[in-house]
Amino acid sequence: MSEQVGTRVPMYTPEFAADPHRVYREMREQYGSLVPVELAPGVPATLVVGYRTAVRILNDPERFPADPRAWQAGVPADCPVLPMMQWRPNALRNAGSEHARYRQANTAGLAGIDHFGLQGTVERVAVSLINSFCAAGSADLVRDYAFPLAFQVLNTLLGCPVEIAAQAAEGFRAIFEGVGAEHGNKLLIDALLRLTHHKRAHPAQDVATRILHHPTGLTDTEMVHQLATLYGAGIEPQQNLIVNTLVLLLLDDRFRGSALGGSLSTRDALDEVLFNDPPMANFCISFPPQRVLIDDTWLPPHQPVVISMAACNTDPTIRGAGFSGNRSHLAWGVGPHACPASSLAYLIAQEAVDQLLDALPELHLAVPAPELSWRPGPFHRALLALPVTFTPTPPLPER
Repeated sequence: MSEQVGTRVPMYTPEFAADPHRVYREMREQYGSLVPVELAPGVPATLVVGYRTAVRILNDPERFPADPRAWQAGVPADCPVLPMMQWRPNALRNAGSEHARYRQANTAGLAGIDHFGLQGTVERVAVSLINSFCAAGSADLVRDYAFPLAFQVLNTLLGCPVEIAAQAAEGFRAIFEGVGAEHGNKLLIDALLRLTHHKRAHPAQDVATRILHHPTGLTDTEMVHQLATLYGAGIEPQQNLIVNTLVLLLLDDRFRGSALGGSLSTRDALDEVLFNDPPMANFCISFPPQRVLIDDTWLPPHQPVVISMAACNTDPTIRGAGFSGNRSHLAWGVGPHACPASSLAYLIAQEAVDQLLDALPELHLAVPAPELSWRPGPFHRALLALPVTFTPTPPLPER
């Protein structure tokens, strides 16, 4: 048994973002399943890169609770990762009975979504966005398609007015990118309080209203943070899942040929992305309240333990030969904090990809693949842009 030692690996650099899988391999070779890392300058953490170790931790909320309050007491307010990690009254950052209470309200809000109706919503949004650039012969599929699609679909599900949604999007962008994150956090909270007041005054058949009227009786402050969780999960990761799947389809002949030719489905491509390049590559954060022993290593108290879904999914001790029909990845998490909306995320991403490929089957990258730039940051796997070209086509009929 030993204390965790070694030089900490920075996870916030452009070099890490450019080739994280090389870094994960080097981490595993040097440290084994538990790696000393820095999430931001001066913010130490342990990154879990072993699949079986991760599953044990995710299913052990008593020793590895998700409440960060003791940790964040020593973190400066301008720390770029604090908004992503700090305590909030939501299911993501609580344990025990409070976690259960928040999760029940969120699950009930999501359970009322009509999947058939959601598919129609995604189709309508997708067609409208495709029509905005199909005659140009080129587009940036991050800016022009994946981001606005995820954003508009989520706002429809929540019943969020356009002006409130725009402010929320600006706040979340700053939080995810770690640039002006403190200001972004304030923008977000203000927007979601406005949405909460709007839903109290104008209830409707939407997710926000169902959560607000759940028997748990959430306060305005609690409601704001449930909405923040939904925005956090429903825009950036959804956008990245769509974009990373399109990258695979554009670059990999196995999938480009088969997805368009019929032997493998878009769902298979989504699953390969969820194994290799999940939209949240490193997350599922816990904060042990006391010194804890795992894999013959003592981890310190009140220091973040971060699950690398990307590294765990590619752990050679569990890696299988293929992805078709394989759902054993950790991209949605496991245990009490597993994502309650994975089926919705699959549906949205699959419909978004299929609509685009049906409308523009001859998509090609506009730059060589090595010139694609990945956004730095410890948590996400996200392209800055996905420029493509295609034969200009007339607009599609809109419903």
